[in-house]
Amino acid sequence: MAKKLDLERILQRQGFGTRKMCRILIINEEVTVNGKLCNDPDATFELENLQFTIEGEPWEYREHSYLMMHKPAHHECSHKTQFHPTIYSLLPLPLVERGIQCIGRLDEDTTGLILLSDDGQFIHKISSPKHHVPKIYEVTCKHPISDEDLQGLLAGVKLIDEDQTIAALEITRVTESIIHMTLAEGKYHQVKRMIAAIGNRVDYLKRIKIGRLELPQNLQPGEWRWLTEQDLDALKP
Repeated sequence: MAKKLDLERILQRQGFGTRKMCRILIINEEVTVNGKLCNDPDATFELENLQFTIEGEPWEYREHSYLMMHKPAHHECSHKTQFHPTIYSLLPLPLVERGIQCIGRLDEDTTGLILLSDDGQFIHKISSPKHHVPKIYEVTCKHPISDEDLQGLLAGVKLIDEDQTIAALEITRVTESIIHMTLAEGKYHQVKRMIAAIGNRVDYLKRIKIGRLELPQNLQPGEWRWLTEQDLDALKP
């Protein structure tokens, strides 16, 4: 049997405020469901393929939220920021209210692909080192990178405060100072520290791929979109 919920509870679960706030929205005729106005907070609807609008804004019922963002520079991956705007300010408020979280963090000056969700199991699956989800970064260095440097990164470099050497899974040279580096871990400032360990410095860092999921070329910095089934498949081992 298809799962049903009353409209007030549906909106509350989707992040549109307390049940009282959602009831007021409905009574004030700010909500349509599947194209029809509904002003009864206790009306029940099947959740599958449920489409609704709030104050004219279209939404689709989702048990959990899965999305990607092209993180812009000078934004922090935190709700409580210190010096820069939060990436959550780039999202619709209902997504923030329902507890969506970024999966791993990028430094404030690092750009590129970041995933967000309110599904705890999904977050753990993508972020846990045990699952070895590879991530590819485009690294622009201050100085040219020699073949010897690349071999050193692949063999493993020793970082301060780390007991074991850390190695890149794969490296592709793009230009004499730009490489694509694949990592399986997500240690603090890992790319920058690895490049520093070979006597160079990162001038620009962008994450371009997680698993087999690539940052879409048409997704501009600061933009986000829902993950499709194809996207989710690309994140599987």
